[in-house]
Amino acid sequence: MSSQLRVAVVQFAPKVSTHFLGDENSNHNRTSSTLKLGQVQANIAKARELCNGYAASRTIDLLCFPEMFFSGYVFPDTATITPYLEHPHTGPTATFCAELARSLECFVAAGYPEKLEPHEHAPPLGGNSLSFHQPRIGANSAFMYGPTGERIGAYRKTNLYKLDLPWAVPGSGFTTMTLPHPLGPTTLAICNDLNVQDPAVWESLEEGPYELAQHCIRSGTRLLILLNAWLHPDEDGEVSDSDSADCTTSEQKEGTDEMEPSWEVINYWAMRLNPLWATIQEATHENEKKPGECRIPNELLVLVCNRFGNEGGSVFAGSSALMSLRRGSGRPRLLQMMGQREEGVGFWTANIPGQ
Repeated sequence: MSSQLRVAVVQFAPKVSTHFLGDENSNHNRTSSTLKLGQVQANIAKARELCNGYAASRTIDLLCFPEMFFSGYVFPDTATITPYLEHPHTGPTATFCAELARSLECFVAAGYPEKLEPHEHAPPLGGNSLSFHQPRIGANSAFMYGPTGERIGAYRKTNLYKLDLPWAVPGSGFTTMTLPHPLGPTTLAICNDLNVQDPAVWESLEEGPYELAQHCIRSGTRLLILLNAWLHPDEDGEVSDSDSADCTTSEQKEGTDEMEPSWEVINYWAMRLNPLWATIQEATHENEKKPGECRIPNELLVLVCNRFGNEGGSVFAGSSALMSLRRGSGRPRLLQMMGQREEGVGFWTANIPGQ
């Protein structure tokens, strides 16, 4: 038994304002550098405009926005991000998502920088950089709102990226929500959660480790949502040139059109979920069911919502995508994708297996 799951991802380049900062290394002959910070209300207005066309039809089950989409992502330290930290229930992202979920009568997921309560603050990490000498008072977070506008789930990024470290406290681990059909067991994760978590190191394609994929196996996840601010391959050494998860054709690889997706990025996302589609021989030790674990679905859908644009010297990769990963198939299946710099709402449908 299967049914149609209707999903939408919002992808554009968030607006940022340029701020000029003095060089703190000298009180004389001060040079200025620039810092681009998000225009939260302008970005929310843009998102509302893009989603307006779906309000009347109510044809979406799930709508997603990327990681820290409205605030922007690049903040060098705690002091810089403090004005952008949001209350998890009453902040601008929460207010907008609750309103949109009610209007569209669907689930809405979004990333935002969360303002933590004082007892949740963490001491500075310390080190050579001045950025690491300020207390960490926020979290790189996400939440989900239901069709009546109620907040039904939340998550804090577990595997922090280097740009998160100066100000963010890591989450306590992955979590899976049980949502009504057709969504079912759904895991919400954020960007670098896909990568190896310190202090672990990458061993091999067969051994991983694959922390997020293993969580999906243990929890019986049928839908994995990744809210990303993933960098373009030219900006971030994390992206591999491995073709082991190749979803492309040779003609697709040769394309350089910015309305084409970044095949390197999409292949990397799929490769980091290897246990969910690897051949049976490769995946046996990953997929063995242990007592107390949920039944492992034969197929899992992965919805990746990413942004594009330039911010703080970083270039983001766009290329939001919907993939189907079937156990033992030996190859991930790319169902839908957006271009590297394609603006708009990707509205996609897919068959999702019944529970």
